Amino acid sequence: MSRPGHATGGPYAPPAPRRTLTVHSSGGARLHTEVHGPDDAPAVVLVHGWTCSTAFWAPVVRELADDHKVILYDLRGHGRTPAVAPGGYSTRALADDLAAVLDATLRPGERAVVGGHSMGGMTIMAAADRPGFRERAAAALLCSTGSADLPAESRVIPLRTPAGRRRAHKLMLVSRAPLGPVSALTKRTLRYATMGAGASAAQIEACARIVHACPPAVRSRWGRVLYGLELTGGAARLELPTEVVIGTADRLTPLVHARRLASVLPDCRGVTELPGLGHMVPLEDAGAVAGRLRELVAGHLTARPAADRPPARNKRQKKEEAA
Repeated sequence: MSRPGHATGGPYAPPAPRRTLTVHSSGGARLHTEVHGPDDAPAVVLVHGWTCSTAFWAPVVRELADDHKVILYDLRGHGRTPAVAPGGYSTRALADDLAAVLDATLRPGERAVVGGHSMGGMTIMAAADRPGFRERAAAALLCSTGSADLPAESRVIPLRTPAGRRRAHKLMLVSRAPLGPVSALTKRTLRYATMGAGASAAQIEACARIVHACPPAVRSRWGRVLYGLELTGGAARLELPTEVVIGTADRLTPLVHARRLASVLPDCRGVTELPGLGHMVPLEDAGAVAGRLRELVAGHLTARPAADRPPARNKRQKKEEAA
């Protein structure tokens, strides 16, 4: 008997949502979507990464759902969202789906803090110039992510040259090889690739169950999107308060990506580097991620009305004033 695609007990088991719905998006996508917490609380929308699912956010949801409305959805082909036709995997599709979820789950005039991990962060960058996203998103958190050059910068396969790393990581990204059952060997491999040395056995087990549940064909199709990713322009158009979080031991999207994002984001409010953590920061330190989200909510959703405070100045405006 195969194991479920998520932990079934403890802090890494997905909590029961207050309600679920199916959100329809482009190309026939039917997105499994969950709403946790009080409906009248400040809204936080969380987008998971490659090979993950809504279950990935379980410990963060537990930190937030008592006093926040937390909205989650499964990306195309992940979790309980069915796969789509082969042409339905792109950064445009990521943006379409986020825009559709925001429209379906937020009330007229309601805004949210939007957080994304890995490909979830890329989703936010891809949606940066969508009018609906700009109207709905009050602030953003980009966690363990990058905008371009992923295979050349990754350190999972630690070759010396960017060209060598690009070729090796392409094979990893586009592979359709089944991962097989969760075992001691596959958990060791996954910890090396995606987590810090201090990850607990429960965290590794939860991560392995989630990743192994992703269908190989879906993993490969999204892997091709990641291989050719170029969203630096999207990051430069993300004109809302944005924080970046990264683990210093992240091999998939190393520190260089977070620092590049900070240099191009119009309104970067800081980069939090978490010592010793790997790529799966929301599993490895849910409290740190929830804490950053709470601060964004406090600063941009529940602070005094905009009419009563001076407008925020982004980096471009500050440079112009200095000149």
